[in-house]
Amino acid sequence: MTPTLVRQHPSRTGATPRVDLRARARDWSEIQERMLVPLYEAVYERLDVGPATRLLGLGCGSGLALLMAASRGAAITGVDTSSDRLALARERLLPDERDTPTRTSTRIVRGSPTEAPADTAGYTVVTAFEPIGCLAGDAEGLGELLAEALPLAGHGAAVVLAGWGPPERCTTSTVLRVAAKLAEPLHGADAWRPTERDDLERVAERAGLRPDGSGRVACPFGYADTDSAVRGLKSTGLFDPAITATDQVQVDKELTEALHPYQRADGTVWMPNVFRYLVARVP
Repeated sequence: MTPTLVRQHPSRTGATPRVDLRARARDWSEIQERMLVPLYEAVYERLDVGPATRLLGLGCGSGLALLMAASRGAAITGVDTSSDRLALARERLLPDERDTPTRTSTRIVRGSPTEAPADTAGYTVVTAFEPIGCLAGDAEGLGELLAEALPLAGHGAAVVLAGWGPPERCTTSTVLRVAAKLAEPLHGADAWRPTERDDLERVAERAGLRPDGSGRVACPFGYADTDSAVRGLKSTGLFDPAITATDQVQVDKELTEALHPYQRADGTVWMPNVFRYLVARVP
């Protein structure tokens, strides 16, 4: 069956590229999401996530981070705006449920954190694992999401923010610069920005949070081949401005060429990266 092309929700840059949202969600779930597993593990270990934890996952996607928290005994609520990614999250977390989950320990919600059932409030941990630091406006978007979520968290709750590490420590930043160059005819220099050291601290300060430690985690991006790498990277949404300014074919071509230096003799693609997280507390 030929997939139906639909318009994606507007990105933080205002772009609305024509993409197959269902295929993109599947690529995220099957290829890209696992790249951040070391980040999830480091955060959960640091915060001792377990049976006493009530966790709210912002931008939970297809639910891998939630599944890892649930496996540690946490009560979880995941929120996202993508119905396609959330459908995959429900398959993972609520395989026996159809439309309305009945287990109070697991909730999957489309839309705003404020739309979660009232009995899930009083969160002890709030996570925003989608890394900021590459798209213009991503810090502002995260701030808006936190403004909705923080009133639902308890006093002293841990809030985890994630971001890309220094560009010199992130191989993928060289590929993202290619996407930025493609986006320039339509977006100018506003589609991409270099990561700054204090990105996460500034978001926390604006949200009224109290910083309580940070860390760096190696999250290499490894792919079976170039095609998987292209699909996985596009599923992040970071290439949407480039797709809008050019088209899918051009982006695929340029991305494939940019990945060539990172392709090994056996055809696999390996891109070392470092991500940063900040733990802050609700006053």
